[in-house]
Amino acid sequence: MFKKFKETIKPGKVSDKADDGVLAGTNDPEDHSDLHSQVKVDYQSLEKSPQGEKLYKWQREHIKTSDQSKEGYPLNVIIDPAMREMYQVVHKSNMTNVFDRFSEQQPQCKFCIEGLSCQLCANGPCRISQKAPRGVCGVDAHTMVARNFTYRHVTIGTSANIFHAHQAARTLKAAATSPESGLKIRDEGKLKRYAEMLGIDTDNDINKVAVELATLVMDDIHSPYHIESKLVNAFAPTKRKELWRKLGIFPGGGYSEVAYAQTMCMTNFTSDPVTFLLNGVRMGIANEYQGLFALDILQEILIGTQKITERKQNMGLLKEEKVNIITNGHMPLLAHVAIEMASTEKWQQKAKEAGAEGIQVLGHVCEGQQLLNYEGSQKMSAYVGQEGEWLSEEYLLATGVVDLFMFDYNCTVPTLPIYAKRFGTKLVSTHPVIKLQGTETIDFVPEKMEEQAEKVLDMALEAYKKRKEENREVYIPQHTSDCTVGFSTESVKEALGGSLKPLVEQIANGNIRGIATIVGCTTAQYGQGGSNIFKITKELIENNILVLSGGCTSAVMEYTNLTNPEAAEEAGDGLKAVCKQLGIPPVLSYGACVDIGKMTHTAMEIADELDVDTNKLPLVIGAPEYLEQKAVADACTAVALGWLVHVAPVPSVTGSEVVVETLTKTTETLGLGKLMVELDAEKAIQTYVDHIEGKRKELGLE
Repeated sequence: MFKKFKETIKPGKVSDKADDGVLAGTNDPEDHSDLHSQVKVDYQSLEKSPQGEKLYKWQREHIKTSDQSKEGYPLNVIIDPAMREMYQVVHKSNMTNVFDRFSEQQPQCKFCIEGLSCQLCANGPCRISQKAPRGVCGVDAHTMVARNFTYRHVTIGTSANIFHAHQAARTLKAAATSPESGLKIRDEGKLKRYAEMLGIDTDNDINKVAVELATLVMDDIHSPYHIESKLVNAFAPTKRKELWRKLGIFPGGGYSEVAYAQTMCMTNFTSDPVTFLLNGVRMGIANEYQGLFALDILQEILIGTQKITERKQNMGLLKEEKVNIITNGHMPLLAHVAIEMASTEKWQQKAKEAGAEGIQVLGHVCEGQQLLNYEGSQKMSAYVGQEGEWLSEEYLLATGVVDLFMFDYNCTVPTLPIYAKRFGTKLVSTHPVIKLQGTETIDFVPEKMEEQAEKVLDMALEAYKKRKEENREVYIPQHTSDCTVGFSTESVKEALGGSLKPLVEQIANGNIRGIATIVGCTTAQYGQGGSNIFKITKELIENNILVLSGGCTSAVMEYTNLTNPEAAEEAGDGLKAVCKQLGIPPVLSYGACVDIGKMTHTAMEIADELDVDTNKLPLVIGAPEYLEQKAVADACTAVALGWLVHVAPVPSVTGSEVVVETLTKTTETLGLGKLMVELDAEKAIQTYVDHIEGKRKELGLE
């Protein structure tokens, strides 16, 4: 029935030809016949990026220039050497791609940028201006902006992280009850530790403990908004919980919190902008403890806790004569089973029978960052490293050697079916929550992961054989970076002899002035594309500020060599001495954007060591190239914990001085954190430094 309906609304035949730099038509590969002959790809006439030390020198010179504007875009902002090469290939072939699409969208809508447009009811869309200071319903600028902030950003971001945690809990339950799932409980100690914190009897059989923990997490997520969350009660700092109760922002069940917030956003419901914003902070608390922190714990129980290790990153890890599988997204559960399976002699032999030298799996975006760090994956021979940030997806497929691209949520761009058809990649979604046109979807059933992983590997072998039969031209940018990864509260404590006390002592004596977490995404905006992240991080370490990274920012740190211990030479004298003594880089990669939950855990333990509330820490949260809704929910988490949060580009709140005043000043007077919006990297860095020095003074650390 649905198929028939779809056929009735299918648009007329669209030209397959490239026109004005854009491949015309839809993203449905069925609408584009014979892409191989129509889209000509030239791998020869491109300017190659420098290698090794010459590359790192070029990157550092590049960010010193002020040329980050429209002129010369996007090569004036792209600092990933592999992406620079592949952008040239794709752009010259007139295929749609992320940077060219950004240029095509200019100028962008001023009303949307400022949060002053609304499409909630049939009287709209409405826009607020001097001529029309209210929407048709009577809503003013302040309510419209605050409501958009809650509805369009915080609710979606919070629900995505909590949904992820719910799937991880399902998977833990499957590991405990279904041996055929292919899953294991790899960290029994972590399982028992957190189960005990939640009041579960850990003397029982380990599988029973796992089922009880998984069930408690799922039940807590689904509990009513008016019943205090058990996860928040168990894991949040005591002083913070007291404040949240006082302010009326202690959350209940995460799904119910999202439903409550979205109900508030309905036309002609709540009109108090401050209520919207405080409710966003309330969701930020649920986002942390029922989302990020919970899913981190659950995934590590299943995959293994992070261990500090040496790994490699970037497209040079691809091998023309191997079966190349990319796993993309944020939930590496099925991917982990596939990697373990691919690492066996049985599947390596199958790859050789298909004509390949072997089979290898590489992670992309945050999923790749997690797999780099998890101890279980580190011990699996088929996993060879991480590919890059989300901006590089289309360019990665354009190499022609990606045989299979498997993806869960999120950060899989809608144009990939076109790229897959042109370059011969098999696409497969591993969760029904994310579907692309013309792409196979595997239903997420944790109890059947072993069976599903076998299916994925068989698909990859078939795709490899087809690639070789067609003798397709390919190109692999020969760039890799060595990086030290695997940092978490546990691994840092282990490296320091079992306690964070040595780190706190280095903060107290001033060798380390403070900590900045540089997290989140990269964007295609002018002045960004990774360069803004790199510029800010570089100057922070020069100011003796230790940096923790998570998300696509971690890829930037890796391909610029900042996660290599030799980068200690670029830090200030105090931080340099600490890094050299411990043999660590000045930027500690915690992994993915969802691993922000691990960073907050580290911060909470540092606060405990100092015997202060979290808002007293010499700490700044930076999202210098924030992209999407989860980043805004994470910013609300940071505000709840009392921290300064820097975001760029400008979030869509500037249309209301009330909203700006509340987020940048009022929240701090309540004992919460605050937002800082600054596009200029130099000014942002100075604000980071001033804030950290101010907190040091409050703590008497001068």
